[in-house]
Amino acid sequence: MLILQCPCCGIKAEETELHYGGEAHLTRFGPGSSDAEFENYLFTRKNPKGVHFERWRHSAGCGKWFLAARCTVTLEVFATYSAQTKEPPQDVIDAIRAKRPDFEGYSK
Repeated sequence: MLILQCPCCGIKAEETELHYGGEAHLTRFGPGSSDAEFENYLFTRKNPKGVHFERWRHSAGCGKWFLAARCTVTLEVFATYSAQTKEPPQDVIDAIRAKRPDFEGYSK
């Protein structure tokens, strides 16, 4: 079972209390964007085997959105952090590299 700690309220919650919101740190395109940019935003997603950055909502708790860095193979959670960040904080990258020295880093 996947257990994430909500950084907003501090409660550790099972995945049944949370709602998955897709890939984190996407560049959103709106009015004025080309059709190709908007199509890419809507449909193109990474699907890595390994470390992945995701959006989650604490739906059965505080109701707030947050981000998580976890491994899609082992379900190991490296960190959870505020949804207002544009890219993973350096301490999150450091936590991943401490356990996965081969981690190449975050790329958009």
